Amino acid sequence: MIRIDCPNCGARPVEEFRYGGEPPSVPERITDPEARNIDHVWFLDNVDGPVTERWYHLAGCRRWLTLRRDTSTDTVLAPDDRAPGARRDDGGH
Repeated sequence: MIRIDCPNCGARPVEEFRYGGEPPSVPERITDPEARNIDHVWFLDNVDGPVTERWYHLAGCRRWLTLRRDTSTDTVLAPDDRAPGARRDDGGH
């Protein structure tokens, strides 16, 4: 079972959270605003290994958190507050 260490509520089962995806990044070579928006929303890296992800604590403090997870082992590695788009608040992601 995957457990996520919420900075506000402590270690909780993954079922309490909603997956928010990878913080998106768009390659600089894509300059058309419409194409950048499509890349930003729909194209994710889908890495097999460590990846930065956003999770929303729906059944707890109702805040977003950013963490590192190894997708090949489903192991949460650590919180990642330095990741692009990382915020610990109740706003959007």
